[in-house]
Amino acid sequence: MDLTWWQILLGAVVGLLILMVLVVLHELGHAIVAKRNGVEVEEFGVGFPPRAKVLGKVKGTLVTLNWLPLGGFCKMKGESDDATGKGTYGAASLWAKAKILLAGVTMNFLAACVIFTILAFWGIPQIMPNQFAIQSDNHGDKGIAAVYGVVDGSPAQQAGIKEGDEIVSVAGRDVSMSVEVPEIVADHAGEQIEIVVRRDGQEQTLNAMIEQEDNGSGRLGVQTGQKQSGTIKATWSAPLVGVVTAGQFFWLTISGLWDILVNLFQGIFNLLIGVPTATAELSAASDGVAGPVGILGSIFPSAMVAGPTMLLYISGVISISLAVMNLLPIPGLDGGRLYLTLWYRARHKKLTKEREEQIVGRGMMFIFGLIILITVMDIVKAI
Repeated sequence: MDLTWWQILLGAVVGLLILMVLVVLHELGHAIVAKRNGVEVEEFGVGFPPRAKVLGKVKGTLVTLNWLPLGGFCKMKGESDDATGKGTYGAASLWAKAKILLAGVTMNFLAACVIFTILAFWGIPQIMPNQFAIQSDNHGDKGIAAVYGVVDGSPAQQAGIKEGDEIVSVAGRDVSMSVEVPEIVADHAGEQIEIVVRRDGQEQTLNAMIEQEDNGSGRLGVQTGQKQSGTIKATWSAPLVGVVTAGQFFWLTISGLWDILVNLFQGIFNLLIGVPTATAELSAASDGVAGPVGILGSIFPSAMVAGPTMLLYISGVISISLAVMNLLPIPGLDGGRLYLTLWYRARHKKLTKEREEQIVGRGMMFIFGLIILITVMDIVKAI
């Protein structure tokens, strides 16, 4: 999709505001749970310093508006793990610290639940196979997968499948997404299956003998794509659809992140020892991530052009991504800080302020380095 400069600029501004709201919600989770567990919150900032304005005090917490619109922060009293004294984070129990650190993740997950619940009332895009829906309360449009190419001499051509056919079902399974076709075919290597297609408005049942490839999976020999995106639209079950969909995206994000890390480290290792597949593995890792340039310069502008439903949908997905990222055991992130505390407790050692600052500082350097690397990848992909 070719975007004009003003669409990119507007999308970047809107995206920045949405990211800021999601990060502020994350920090609000920390602040609320900290206060409930007796930890004083000295300042809650919207944006990052320098400070622009003091908005006031809420139950002893200074609320500020800051100039850099890159999120927000929650400044607790005595934030180092070994701090002592009434109202400090360091003096809180291990259980209280865990709740405080995981509160931001929980808040982002709940925000995604609310977003997907709202979308379920309007019609949430169906982008995952087996995306959750209560069939008796699903009033959305069924997606349509179509054939965009047929390989000469393939089982598909021999069965009579033609370019432009709409795929209704494969091997008895209804198809609404193009990604479902290769998944079903892969499970039926060496078998003859029925494929129902719709051509010129009429359904036809065709028989195809699926080839078995060297790796044991099946091959049909078609190129498929999404002719019409499906939606899930609910009424009374919308809250349930919202929560379960958020859970599905949570797991999908974890799985995708694992695949990216595997491809990245395999690619780097293979590159060092001269394996030819290294470039493809690194390319796969790069295609699976987006940094500030990709998110603000491409994803949000495209979502803006697509309409409010897609913009809200992307916001929900990014909220889930923030939750997952903050669970990673990287010092500087919530998960890393929790794992660091647990590690020192398990070894019966004291985590001093100096040692904690050193470890967190290295973690932040790693994070910033990763952001720079991903940003460079975004720029390379853009040009």
